[in-house]
Amino acid sequence: MRPLQPLAVPAGDAVLTLLPTLARALAGDLPHALLPHAAGTAPHPALRPGRALDAGEDDPHDPTAVVVATSGSTGTPKGALLPAGALRASAAATAARLAPGPGTQQWVLALPAHHVAGLQVLLRSVRAGTEPVVLPEGPFGADAFVTAVGACTGDRLLTSLVPTQLLRLLDAGEEATAALRAFAAVLVGSAATPAPLLARARAAGVRVVTTYGSSETCGGCVYDEVPLDGVVPSLEDGRLVLAGPVVARGYRGRPGDPAFAGGRFRTDDTAALSGGRVRVLGRVDDLVTTGGLKVAPSLVEDALTGTPGVGEVVVVGVPDAEWGQRVVACVVPAGPPPTLAELRERVAAAVARHAAPRQLLLLEELPLRGPGKPDRARLRELAQA
Repeated sequence: MRPLQPLAVPAGDAVLTLLPTLARALAGDLPHALLPHAAGTAPHPALRPGRALDAGEDDPHDPTAVVVATSGSTGTPKGALLPAGALRASAAATAARLAPGPGTQQWVLALPAHHVAGLQVLLRSVRAGTEPVVLPEGPFGADAFVTAVGACTGDRLLTSLVPTQLLRLLDAGEEATAALRAFAAVLVGSAATPAPLLARARAAGVRVVTTYGSSETCGGCVYDEVPLDGVVPSLEDGRLVLAGPVVARGYRGRPGDPAFAGGRFRTDDTAALSGGRVRVLGRVDDLVTTGGLKVAPSLVEDALTGTPGVGEVVVVGVPDAEWGQRVVACVVPAGPPPTLAELRERVAAAVARHAAPRQLLLLEELPLRGPGKPDRARLRELAQA
């Protein structure tokens, strides 16, 4: 069996040196599978870097090209086995959806390329036959983004951001907003994008496309609630299940994992399906049951986004002696912070009274467990401290 070879992924323009290797991986033409990890770090030993792929983890007719470490909340990542064919299917469906027709597609890389969203920018660039423009190493900033857009030469520009980056660009003023308007599509994913932020971006003329997906589906596979061609959603007890050519082969070292039973991927998210659209409501284990009633955190977060004094917000549930669980609003203030009474009034009017937060946790910044992904487990700990 072929070995799993670690691939150190640098930041900044140095990442472009990986394009020839990724091109071979996408073609299924490497003697090994790749395990991307941030340069200067070591891949997690649970993924057994350097060891041969196990039986069932590879296929000579469609080799496993990349093993992407998930950013799960358990602390021990799982490695999604992504075949070359799945990555090609994802890139082709994305190109057809976002920028069909003649003309060159060019991506701007604004995310870490060892995570699936950033890695896909590189792989989609390989498929398009163009070189992406890469933001410099260091914290994300509007000036660097504007400079990167100015360096683009493609006919149709594409990028992938997390909601916090989109918010910072809109807040930075007209020059940054104009740079956003230059894109045929600005993918926004990784974390649920608040409805008011989407409305603000679209009102400014930015062609925002919301994405849903994971390492197990080669990244985004549902755009603006519509699955990519070939992706088939279904529900099992309210849990979203995805099938199609973009689904991973399984997990590294976890043969027969029930998440991939029947060649489909059983997600940890709840969703509603209607008219061919997929509305993701949140993770199964993030639902809050308070006073016997269920609360979807995403609905409360949408209601609170745009409230005066609220910069960023994440909603979690913590144990409560009276209510079973209480709803906690974790807020990074923008200016003078809001009061709990103000937040309760807003949610009661927009969602339901039982969904109104009973605790307000003010923070300087949100803890993260991946690009743009709030660490809800850590927030629950902080709320109970």
